[in-house]
Parts: sequence; structure tokens; C-alpha cells
Amino acid sequence: MVATLKDVAGAAGVSVKTVSNVVNGYEFVKAATRERVLAAIDELGYQPNLAARNLRAGRTGVIGLAVPSLSFSYFAELADAVLEASRKLGFVTLIEQTGGDRDAELELLRGSRLSMLDGLMFSPLGVSMDDVDSLNVDYPLVLLGERIFGGPTDHVVMQNVEGGYAATEHLIDIGRRRIAVLGAHVAERVGSAALRLEGYYAALKDRGIDAADELVVFREGWHRTDGAAATRQLLESGVAFDAIFALNDELALGALRVLNQEGVRVPDEVAVIGFDNLIEGQFAMPSLSTIDPGRPDIAQRAVDALIERIGDRGGRVGGPRKIEVPFATVVRESSLSTAAIPAL
Repeated sequence: MVATLKDVAGAAGVSVKTVSNVVNGYEFVKAATRERVLAAIDELGYQPNLAARNLRAGRTGVIGLAVPSLSFSYFAELADAVLEASRKLGFVTLIEQTGGDRDAELELLRGSRLSMLDGLMFSPLGVSMDDVDSLNVDYPLVLLGERIFGGPTDHVVMQNVEGGYAATEHLIDIGRRRIAVLGAHVAERVGSAALRLEGYYAALKDRGIDAADELVVFREGWHRTDGAAATRQLLESGVAFDAIFALNDELALGALRVLNQEGVRVPDEVAVIGFDNLIEGQFAMPSLSTIDPGRPDIAQRAVDALIERIGDRGGRVGGPRKIEVPFATVVRESSLSTAAIPAL
């Protein structure tokens, strides 16, 4: 038989109203309660009557996610997590690619296609702090990423500075002192590269290690090809290094390929750590150490925040919220060491 709202309520041990609030997303619900309800929905295979719900609420039941490009594994995996999180709450998600182009991103924010959506999650790459006023829109909007801070919308952020610090600290802890960085951006002050680099410098300073300019390799692109090219540049320069902190996993995967091709033993001669915890890093040879920024949590919190805003007709949620997601250091074969850690 088809599961009903009452069936879900009974299985979760809550009221029908609570289940309705979770499904519709426009009331505050404790995280533990929401999880019980979602688990019951999955177990029973409950399908909300979206057409009836949306007709009553004056909504489409569709939300949007705008990202620079799905060719970046991070954004592809983020999109997958967002799709799953929104599906559990009865929403359909449409994915838009902007190419990271500023004009395309600004056009998206004011485009006519938004009339099909109840709200938008937006991860910009081209816009900057100079464009913060463009976020003053008349529909629910949640910002992702590190291009604009202090704007008028809810903003789900990863801990880039802290993650960059942790990656560098891990390499220091296994005895490395000449730590190269791949993927820095020239003159960038706000953005993932600048923030992760800030964490790198802070860790070196706190551990009494002098920063060396020749160990920072600038690269505007963050694909595997950029990591490979940056690593070749580093090797050909003759600069001595015993570790690499790649500012994302794609750069790190490119670095691993070149190090292997050139007979550089990882991690014995050069330890490597990335940032993003992409799935493919687990299957690299050697497997890739990385900073896990909490991508599933980022997706869930962004969806939750957006759906709260969609249902917040009375303005109870309040002003813009900065929502920080915890990170973790994931140690794998590319930076494992059995050597004693020297004291500084």
C-alpha cells in the first residue's frame, strides 16, 4: 500500500504536523527530529503529493543550483549531494552552469528563468566583493563559496583558512620542512586559493618555519593538467622540496601523476596532500591525503537554509546567516610516514 503522512508520523514517533513541516520545509524542526522523519520517509517510500502541496503554497517545488562547471569534480560531487538532499525533502533541483563568467553569473541572478524556481543556491566564481549588491534579490537565495562575504543572503562556507592550516601542519608533523604549494592565484585576496594559502603561511609561522617564495607555484587553473604542469615547473626549477600542498585535489592528482612519471617516490621523497576529498583520491596510486571540507554537510545545510527561506513567509528566520561547516584531515598513503617526528 502507498505510505501516507500518518504512516511516516507513526514510524518517526512525531505528529503529522511535524512530518508536514519537514516535507514543506517552512518551520524550524530540531535536527534529530528531522533525521528521524527523513529516515522514516526513506524506509516507507513515502512520496509527497507535490502538485497539491505546491498549488496550496503557490510554489513550483523546484529549486536551482548554479555552479561554475560540472567538469570540476568538486562541483559535480556537490551537485550530486544537493540533488539527494533536496529529493529527500520533496524538491526537484535544476543545475545551471555559469562557466565561472562574471557576466553570465550576474545575468543568472536577474534572469527570467528564475520564475520557474522557488529559490536558488549560487556558487559564484566570476563575481567578487564589488558585486555584492547584485545579491539583493526578491527571491530566496543562498550563497556558496568564497567569492563574496558579508552579503545580504545566507552563506554556507567551508573553513578554508583552517583547512589550509591543518594540511600544512600535517606535513610538518611528518617531518617535512620544504613544503611547496600548487595553485596560488596572483593578487587574489578573497577566494579559496587566497584563504587556503593564508592557512599555509600561518602554519609555517606558528611552527617556526620560514616561508620561501620559490615554493609557491602560481596557477590560475585548478584542473589535473594544471597540477601536472605546476609540478613539472617545480621539478625543472631545481628548487628543493619534500612535500606538496595542492590547493585542491585535482591539482594534487596531476602532481601525483608527474611525480610517479619522474620516479619521485611518494611519500618517501615527497609527501602530497590535497583539499576537497574527491572520491577519486581514494583510488589514486598512492591514495591521496586530503582535507575533507564536509561536502555532504555543505549540501544539506544549503538545501535546509534555502527551504527555510522559501517557507519563511512571516520573516521568522531573521537576517543573513553565515553557516560554517566542520572539516577533517584525511590521511592516506600519499603522506603516511613511519619516521619519528622531529621536535621543532
